[in-house]
Amino acid sequence: MSFETIIGLEIHAELKTKSKIFCSCSTEFGAPPNAHTCPICLGLPGTLPVMNEEVINLAIKAGSSLNCRINNLSKMDRKNYFYPDLPKAYQISQYDLPVCSGGYVNIESDGITKKIRLNRIHVEEDAGKLVHLETEPYSLIDYNRVGVPLVEIVSEPDLRSVDDAVLFLRTLKSILEYEGISDCRMEQGSLRCDANISIRKTGAQELTTKVEIKNIGSFRELQKALEKEEKRQRELYTYGEDYKIIQETRRWDSGKGRCVPMRSKEDAHDYRYFPDPDLLPVYVSEDKVKGIKESLTELPKDKYNRFITEFKIGEKEAEILIDDILLSSYFEKAVSLGGNPKAILNWILGDLLKLLKGKEYIDSIPVPAEELNKLISLINDGKVSSTQAKEVFEFMFNEGKSAEDVIKEKGFTQISTGDEIEKIISQVLFDNEKSVQDYKSGKKQAFGFLMGQIMKASKGKVNPAAAKKILEEKLM
Repeated sequence: MSFETIIGLEIHAELKTKSKIFCSCSTEFGAPPNAHTCPICLGLPGTLPVMNEEVINLAIKAGSSLNCRINNLSKMDRKNYFYPDLPKAYQISQYDLPVCSGGYVNIESDGITKKIRLNRIHVEEDAGKLVHLETEPYSLIDYNRVGVPLVEIVSEPDLRSVDDAVLFLRTLKSILEYEGISDCRMEQGSLRCDANISIRKTGAQELTTKVEIKNIGSFRELQKALEKEEKRQRELYTYGEDYKIIQETRRWDSGKGRCVPMRSKEDAHDYRYFPDPDLLPVYVSEDKVKGIKESLTELPKDKYNRFITEFKIGEKEAEILIDDILLSSYFEKAVSLGGNPKAILNWILGDLLKLLKGKEYIDSIPVPAEELNKLISLINDGKVSSTQAKEVFEFMFNEGKSAEDVIKEKGFTQISTGDEIEKIISQVLFDNEKSVQDYKSGKKQAFGFLMGQIMKASKGKVNPAAAKKILEEKLM
């Protein structure tokens, strides 16, 4: 008996606003606990929320990027449930009249374009953060995140494999980043998702009981959580115990590598939705929607195709660049300043990525694009060797200095004059008579050894092309 997997995702993306959804408190990450709070986001009696217009603008931008229908009229609703991190004991969200309806995202999987439909995009406020203390019989609450604006992007159950679910989330993340809708910093909780998964017999049309896995914060954890739950459900179906699959919410325990039951899954009526009486309905004019659509930038897939055709780079290289908005912007800026695309790409994918590994570079890359171009020009002009340039680049990266300053301070000037090179080569030949004889007796690999000794003796300062020419002349 064969089965197919049915997956739908609910993605929560923190919107890139400076202030919260209903008050002027900052959304900046990393502040001391409860520093970014006020009577409004703490839900104190007598306070009234006021909608942040930029939240609606960014939600419309998200909907426009994801092929949604933008609703001119939407409203805010109260979703009633009690958790310790929700000070009002209800969440302001949207129910039957969201900002955006429908939509779809295309993913490229196994050489096939798959259309993943969206159900809706709505805006809502985030809840706080519970800090559980292992050694104490209580938990702490940080309310900084309360009221931070979110868009919830709900897919239809169109995903048929775990790999496709991860690819869908990656594609969505890239679009949100490129359009400036969210910074999508998963390590800070700016992008999280809930996954709904069920199993049914291959060929069946009806959906079976689904299980929700809550608050997954990385691609790796999404992959592992879905694979584990998929395996559990398949085994239950195989052994005729599918009655044990109930509609519930489970939590992924990354430490133990398993999904842990949290609670039975609520239906919409359990939340007792009703229109928020403190917030007016949201009306958006067609002119505003048109203006936001016209402000959209180049989508990641379009940029990927352009990089391949315009700059003649490989698909894998283009994929690495596009996957990181900072790298793709850096590459494009360096090229726009007159740099050679292939040379810039080699530096980015080689030395730059090596130096960036494990480091934070959220807002900028330590070596400006202009300085990388200057370094490449210095190599082409013979003022620094390729070997030296790697060291120069590392100093530029770590110390924030220009290529010319590093070369001057560290003495990395390349030796290009014939007299200096001849002197070094003569000494190398004198010190390696056996290798000289080996070469003259037909052992051509001895030439490479001698070139290595020349570079070593000059500490990488000799111009390789000039040294090779002089060495060939002396060995004739």
